[in-house]
Amino acid sequence: MSWNVEFRNKCMSAEQALAAVHSGSRVWIQSGCGTPSVLVNALVARAPEVRDVEIVHMMTLGSANYTKPEFEGHFRHRGLFLGVNVREAVIAGRADYTPIFLSEIEGLFESGAMPLDVVLMQVSPPDAHGFVSLGTTVDCTLTATRFAKTIIAEVNERMPRTHGDTSIHVSHISAIVETSRPLLELCHEPCTEMHLRVGRNVASLIPDGATIQTGIGGISEAVLKCLGDKRDLGIHTEMCPDGVIDLMESGIMNGERKSLHRGKAVAAFVLGSQRLFDYIHENPSFEFRSISYTNDPFVVAQNDRMVAINSALQIDLTGQVCADSLGTKPYSGFGGQLDFIRGAARSKGGVPIIALPSMAMHDHLSRIVPVLDPGAGVVTSRADVHYVVTEHGIAYLHGKTLRERALALIAIADPRFQQELEDFAVRSHYLERETMTATFA
Repeated sequence: MSWNVEFRNKCMSAEQALAAVHSGSRVWIQSGCGTPSVLVNALVARAPEVRDVEIVHMMTLGSANYTKPEFEGHFRHRGLFLGVNVREAVIAGRADYTPIFLSEIEGLFESGAMPLDVVLMQVSPPDAHGFVSLGTTVDCTLTATRFAKTIIAEVNERMPRTHGDTSIHVSHISAIVETSRPLLELCHEPCTEMHLRVGRNVASLIPDGATIQTGIGGISEAVLKCLGDKRDLGIHTEMCPDGVIDLMESGIMNGERKSLHRGKAVAAFVLGSQRLFDYIHENPSFEFRSISYTNDPFVVAQNDRMVAINSALQIDLTGQVCADSLGTKPYSGFGGQLDFIRGAARSKGGVPIIALPSMAMHDHLSRIVPVLDPGAGVVTSRADVHYVVTEHGIAYLHGKTLRERALALIAIADPRFQQELEDFAVRSHYLERETMTATFA
């Protein structure tokens, strides 16, 4: 049977395809801009007919109605990285959060620790040889398809076709639902003057020829905007945002001095706008790989001059970094922060950076705190932290004593909170009052 005939025989409605989900099934959903919302909606419609279906994914876009109170007992979400659409359900106890490095998720499938029954994914139309592309989002989904019993694909004619390890043959797909709709976009928060101040400080640490890992948010976008005077930059990251486009088109980010995958922008997925989707379509400058590869610290470390740029919700005066929770309330996840921090630390000429605004809650709270909030999770340990950057400056902590760390972090905190931090440091015997008077005089 030719692949064309097989493809056509597997085409059906979303409702027909989702009949493969039964009570007790575990369902993997592709994340980010690849979220197969047509299939997700059909899954939710199955609620009256199923119970105890576990839905597993990282950060998806669009609605996650399966986490609503009325679907308790029918669906339960297991979050491996939380987005805004599931956060409230986790805090309320209707959904679960699994702290895990993104690089280790695929190992759960491979080992059998998390067997999968059904994969829901969104792909491009097939090429002349019958291969569809995962397009914007390889993440852990390609590996999931190798271990799941049933693979359901939304084949969207508007999904870009991307290069790298992104393809699966139609013969390996169980059911196909054809669509033609705009992909879900992630609108990045606009860069403020504060973001740009942080971005300029981060950019000062980035040498020509560096390979960069970027994250989500205004600071990451600001850093990219501040790299106009750099040369021969590369990118190796889990997530690629819109901000790389201008740098690549201008020739600043050309990958010419990369020591691994020279000339290629390596990523596991993109989060951005239609402009980014159009840019990656059939673009051989990009090489998409699974997260188990992009985030492997031993792979990351093979990039000379690797610059890892990650953020935090809080950092205490000893250098402990909280990035996944607000006190006891899960907020996001471990993501790739520590994988890239450790990879950059072991890279020749590497620069591991934690970049954050000095304040939160509309400038009412300091992000540099005496101690982390009760219950706050430590994503990056004090021994792993090298550079901490705010809009007020740069602190270098690696190999430093608690006294030296406290001094450095107080210096880059907002001045409105420095006295409070100083008083705590003195009470905790990190510092002596005379030292503070001499330092900040």
